[in-house]
Amino acid sequence: MPNTFNQQVIEEFRANGGRVGGYFEGARLLLLTTTGARKGTPHTTPVGYYPDGGERVLVIASAGGAPQHPDWFHNLVANPRLTVEDGVFTYEAKAVVLERAERDAAFARAVEADPGWAEYQAKTDRVIPVVALHRIPQDGPPQVNAGSMAEYLKVVHDAFRRELALIREEFTATGTTGTPLGAQLRVNCLTLCQGLHNHHTGEDLGIFPLLADRHPDLAPTLDRLREEHERIAELLEELRQAVATEDADPSHVRSEVDRLSTELEAHLTYEEEQLIPLLTPAATPTGAPK
Repeated sequence: MPNTFNQQVIEEFRANGGRVGGYFEGARLLLLTTTGARKGTPHTTPVGYYPDGGERVLVIASAGGAPQHPDWFHNLVANPRLTVEDGVFTYEAKAVVLERAERDAAFARAVEADPGWAEYQAKTDRVIPVVALHRIPQDGPPQVNAGSMAEYLKVVHDAFRRELALIREEFTATGTTGTPLGAQLRVNCLTLCQGLHNHHTGEDLGIFPLLADRHPDLAPTLDRLREEHERIAELLEELRQAVATEDADPSHVRSEVDRLSTELEAHLTYEEEQLIPLLTPAATPTGAPK
């Protein structure tokens, strides 16, 4: 029987580029479509996740501390290949259940980020599994959850905005005075840095040359955007250096995150103002064939 609550979250997630309200508001959220262990039918479930750097993320099969593993975990054990939706991209992934020390280290990072995971573990005798989802490389362009380049640009930008806001909230929640920088928070920062680097590299090599060919008069705007990419790259490198060691100063890292947030927001806003009108498909005239 379909879960009404989950279905509402799924519909809201897909309609709003990964943004949801209510219980999951402000959470890092994915939609996992797994293959049923018994009947082989597809099942989509919203789950929280943690960045893990590179091309994998972590999900935790807590089931709120219930005595049994959640259905989606049983499905992944039986059929490790799944489809992942992150609000921007839809991609195929392979699930790997972490074992022993690797599981314990990953779970400890999660507890450090949110003590609620320890409360779930205390409620059950089972060892709560941690699963790594490895993106499977594919030929051709990625599957983007957007109907146009303009929509894609806005969805990607909003995803970076949400992640930066979450990181800043995590600093607020953990405090900075005399508190070591958490391992998961460090991973979050590094994953954000890599994601922004990849996005700006893609723009420099792809969308900017395309726009330059179509709109020669846009050259000053594109020059400014490229210069801003270089400036943001400098800020990303400074943030990487700030989180590079386990004894990193949380206050210093927070100040680097704040600097990045301020300059990145100004850049994203300017880019949207200048490029989205040019990337938006022209409206179909009334009475014209569609």
